Amino acid sequence: MKKFFEPMCLENPDVLQGIGDDGAVIKWLGSSSLVVATDTLVAGVHFPHDMEAAAIGYRSGAVNISDIAAMGAFPKYATLGLTIPGVDEQWLFQFSNGLNEVFSEFGCSLVGGDTTKGPLAVNLTLIGAAEGPCLKRCGCEDGDLVFVSGTLGDARGALELLDSNELNASGKYLRNRFEKPEARVRLGMSLLGHANACIDISDGLLADLKHLCDASEKAIVVDIDKLPISKSLLETFGYERALTYAATGGDDYELAFTVSPRNADHVLRVADWLEQKISIVGEVQEGSGVVFKEGQERRELLETSGYRHF
Repeated sequence: MKKFFEPMCLENPDVLQGIGDDGAVIKWLGSSSLVVATDTLVAGVHFPHDMEAAAIGYRSGAVNISDIAAMGAFPKYATLGLTIPGVDEQWLFQFSNGLNEVFSEFGCSLVGGDTTKGPLAVNLTLIGAAEGPCLKRCGCEDGDLVFVSGTLGDARGALELLDSNELNASGKYLRNRFEKPEARVRLGMSLLGHANACIDISDGLLADLKHLCDASEKAIVVDIDKLPISKSLLETFGYERALTYAATGGDDYELAFTVSPRNADHVLRVADWLEQKISIVGEVQEGSGVVFKEGQERRELLETSGYRHF
């Protein structure tokens, strides 16, 4: 897909990072930068057709803000492109409330957009600001420790429960993790100057760590026993499926990042101060690709790929 649009990516000294990362980085005032990220969510692809409008609004905003977080920036402004089958005022009221809820968490302002008629789709462009060099995918170094935030696989588990009318406490927790992901903005900002590379986990840990490997021309070895898995996911699906969902499932919108061992203690202390759970799950090495291991042995998974866009 990238090859079709690269001819339009003209060299510009103000563009510090173009296509190929979670967001574009544009030189701004002094040492600060603007980060621009766009996401499109389509009904039946990124969320169920019958998902509540408020949840669609919240999820759409959080997904896009997560890209800003992965660059170490803070969300400031947004434009909305909304395609809807027709004007339903009750639906629009609920959708806008959901979007406003997540924007209000960060003081992000909607400054424009467009509406049109058609199959339901939500397109958001976020503009964030960062002080100093932004986080990128391409900075992994040999010996870096690989961290992830939060717990993994919950949203993937929720997809298995979408048709369930009655959910227990664990099922409700998983569904909430899918409908209302938490963008790790403050964690991302705290990593500036301390992490070497970062990405948000949208396509699944395996797929997104591979993006880091490809951008940095490195390999990552993951200790599968160290993947953070919620009690709710384990109770609902058992260890093996929970492990597979954590390793390959998408839509968690946690952060995966690499840190030099000399900076690890600082990052752990800051995360503790932020009351943000982070876990060391692996290491960057020479080579290419992502390998999961259990003890000293290579670990094969029930599923071997994350979300595919096409």
